[in-house]
Amino acid sequence: MPPAAVLFDLDGVLVDSEQLWDRIRRDVVAAHGGQWADGATEAMQGMSTPEWARYLVDDLGARLTADEAADTVITEMARVYADDAPVLPGAVAAVRAVAAKFPIAIASSAPPRIIRAFLDSTGLEVGATLSSEQVGAGKPAPDVYLEAARLLGTTAPECAAVEDSSNGLRAATASGATVFAVPNPHFPPADDALAGAHLVLGEISELPAALDRLG
Repeated sequence: MPPAAVLFDLDGVLVDSEQLWDRIRRDVVAAHGGQWADGATEAMQGMSTPEWARYLVDDLGARLTADEAADTVITEMARVYADDAPVLPGAVAAVRAVAAKFPIAIASSAPPRIIRAFLDSTGLEVGATLSSEQVGAGKPAPDVYLEAARLLGTTAPECAAVEDSSNGLRAATASGATVFAVPNPHFPPADDALAGAHLVLGEISELPAALDRLG
């Protein structure tokens, strides 16, 4: 059956931003007396803003409050997006092709300010946007997918979800959605996270045709 709606992650699916988040967070930690740890990058993928901000402070030792850490990182991300959002090749065309056939939403761990910056820079229109900081928990919890589907008037098991990272794939799978994986080449997802995907795509441009095959 075709999906009732399609729910897109943002970072790593529509924008090549995982490396950017990583660089900025590393810079903030180093500038404020902390020390990066092995596995920190992967641990924070999918976390909501309050979660990763606390991680920078509590786990990596940045001498800031969590609110200060979040504001510092997000302000720099927003500056980069305003100058030149790192949109992945084919992403805008793929979203427009999907939106011509299905209701769509962005269900992301990015803060609302960054989601809005992406939409402003691309001119894309979606039925709903939701950041995991607006729900109970970040990915790998399924909360952001469950609520994004509700905002579109449906349920997650009736939707398709598009993800790239381990925690994102786990969240989408836990929500009951039909999961399409577009693995991030810089931070490849774990095998167990990929195992829940209905289909693994080489790039986002393959998504419209893959959704058509569900029907």
